[in-house]
Amino acid sequence: MTRALPELSAALIDAEAVLASARPAEPAGYAGGLPPVDAWTLFATGHAVLVDVRTVEELAYVGHVPGSIHVPWATGTTQTRNPRFLREFEKRVPGKDAVVLLLCRSGKRSAAAAGALAAAGYARVFNVLEGFEGERDELGRRGGGSGWRHHGLPWEQD
Repeated sequence: MTRALPELSAALIDAEAVLASARPAEPAGYAGGLPPVDAWTLFATGHAVLVDVRTVEELAYVGHVPGSIHVPWATGTTQTRNPRFLREFEKRVPGKDAVVLLLCRSGKRSAAAAGALAAAGYARVFNVLEGFEGERDELGRRGGGSGWRHHGLPWEQD
């Protein structure tokens, strides 16, 4: 089910108020966590950069947010940590003062990536809570109760 999204105007968004409402970071170290709708609001109005840290396979088969940047935190089906993550990220997002929103499947890998980026000097890195697909439900399925797609936010599939 797709919900109609309100028209967003950068002039009407108090980006700093949205950022100030972020949940404390878990584990500590990065700026905090934002719900998917708040992340979309900041990204859609140009107040933040959205970086998807999932694998290439996840983007291709599950879907991705149009206009987001892709820098994988881990690769392949074994989720092997990408040793070039920071270098690749710095090439795509050179300003350490940028507001950066990190998205993964459920919010766990993006939290780990946010911690690594904070340690590297990125002060305004936020984790997108719930991720793209959300947590598993009682049947072991994702997407039914939380996540970017569950909230009816824009996404596309190859």
